[in-house]
Amino acid sequence: MLSAKVKELLSQGKYDENFMSLYVCGPEKLAHYRTRLLRAVEAFEALYGTDREIGIFSAPGRTEVGGNHTDHQRGRVLAASVNLDVIAVVAKNDKNKVNIKSEGYPMDTLDAADLAVKPGERNTSLSLIRGILAKFTELGYQMGGFDAYTTSNVLSGSGLSSSAAFEVLVGTIVNGLFCDGKESALKIAQIGQYAENVYFGKPCGLMDQAASSVGGFTTIDFGDAEHPQVERIDFDFKNCGYALCIIDTAGSHADLTPDYAAIPAEMKQVAAIFGKEVLSEVDEKTFYENIAKVREKVGDRGILRAMHFFGDNARVLDEVAALKANNFDEFKKLIVESGRSSYMYLQNVFSPSHVQEQGVSLTLALCQRLLDKVGGAYRVHGGGFAGTVQTFVPVDYLAEFIREIEAALGKGSCHTLSIRPVGGIRMI
Repeated sequence: MLSAKVKELLSQGKYDENFMSLYVCGPEKLAHYRTRLLRAVEAFEALYGTDREIGIFSAPGRTEVGGNHTDHQRGRVLAASVNLDVIAVVAKNDKNKVNIKSEGYPMDTLDAADLAVKPGERNTSLSLIRGILAKFTELGYQMGGFDAYTTSNVLSGSGLSSSAAFEVLVGTIVNGLFCDGKESALKIAQIGQYAENVYFGKPCGLMDQAASSVGGFTTIDFGDAEHPQVERIDFDFKNCGYALCIIDTAGSHADLTPDYAAIPAEMKQVAAIFGKEVLSEVDEKTFYENIAKVREKVGDRGILRAMHFFGDNARVLDEVAALKANNFDEFKKLIVESGRSSYMYLQNVFSPSHVQEQGVSLTLALCQRLLDKVGGAYRVHGGGFAGTVQTFVPVDYLAEFIREIEAALGKGSCHTLSIRPVGGIRMI
């Protein structure tokens, strides 16, 4: 469809029903989403010209729901896509060049025939684009050129994984333009992971990309590293009476690398005592029967972190079962249990090197005070030490909750989200 026609239809509200479903919103938000897409199309036209046949693609951010620091031990996780996304206005070109301009960043340009790893591109978005095209080529598809303009409202540094959303977006674009949409959502996620591992140079897992690409609630079992098991959970979050809030504690991640690195390292030290690489390969009963032996070799914190792994790994199955049974009360109870395990055993709520900086601890204490009395749930979100807290708040208490939290932590610290029902898609 020509860009001028897309703008006309957007202005007429022809896509409003799609927006309400995709962004889990009411009519009062439609003007915002229409304007956002109209501006994106206009930005595309300013860069690449008018009267182009365009498509509009979208990929969401994601939130970790269950399984805190279980993925690197090849355990289980529960994650979900959220109603924040990165969108792209896209048109094929006949120059075999890929041009992607992301709002606020320089243009990325590459030759679609030159897809070898470039060491000098590591840690750049260009490396991700090149890696994604390379993997599709390896699968037997013929790549070509396209022009794209992207804009994102996925909160950076919030644990919502804006980088995975970008990878899924590019994969969804390529799948739509050059593969007739043949590749599955899971395959697109795996292609994004490949690009991040091999081209970008980061040894990430698959959770972020899978949650963004598959959409809705998604559970992943990483037991088979080469073939993780991914399942989408059918649960109607929109009508459960709760809102998802991500609270920014305004903590700095500077100098926390050793804290993050110590968690998988200590878990693997425990696994090594039993001749295994990761804790998912260790029999839980055997572990508990040998606590004294483990304690001599790795100390108390390693034991506690292993205890968290076994508990939270099993808890994912219970969380999935609760959602499948439409038992949100049980699900909330498990969320709180997971958060307490992270605080007590995993110990990723504050850094022992920065004991005066306990923003996550303070936020959790506030959430307990505010939410226990109304049946809400709360937990540390993602890697921990600094960053964000995840809460599930009764909708009829949401305004008061936000007011109380932001009075303590600052205006704009509490972000209200919902679970998006679909992953990476072509919108128009």
